[in-house]
Amino acid sequence: MKKHLLWIALAGSVFAATGANAMTKDEYNVAKEKISADYKVAKAKCDTFKDNAKDVCEKEAKGTENVAKAELEQRYKPSNDHAKKVAEAKAEMAYEVAKEKCDDMNGNAKDACEKDAKAQHEAAKAEIKRMKG
Repeated sequence: MKKHLLWIALAGSVFAATGANAMTKDEYNVAKEKISADYKVAKAKCDTFKDNAKDVCEKEAKGTENVAKAELEQRYKPSNDHAKKVAEAKAEMAYEVAKEKCDDMNGNAKDACEKDAKAQHEAAKAEIKRMKG
């Protein structure tokens, strides 16, 4: 849960820090292309893994791409709504990756892992709801 609160605080600080230096349309487009290229590289690296490790890698790659896109929107057009979307993307990524990691477990350990992941996700969503936006 501390991780989620840190992410939310970070999202707020990103908003505060980027308010004064908005991006140009060209900078935005270049950054968007870089995010796409970075995702393709990360996804290709996942092909070196097998089984659930590959699935975890792919969830991390996709989540990182989604977070980067949300952060880009926040840098391009800073707003409380975009800051909230950054926090949502980070929470969703953490949840998806945690759920995927639980697949390596069995029985009660897997159930406990999934329950913990769900609880952390619900707590993060509750924090996000409290954000302005």
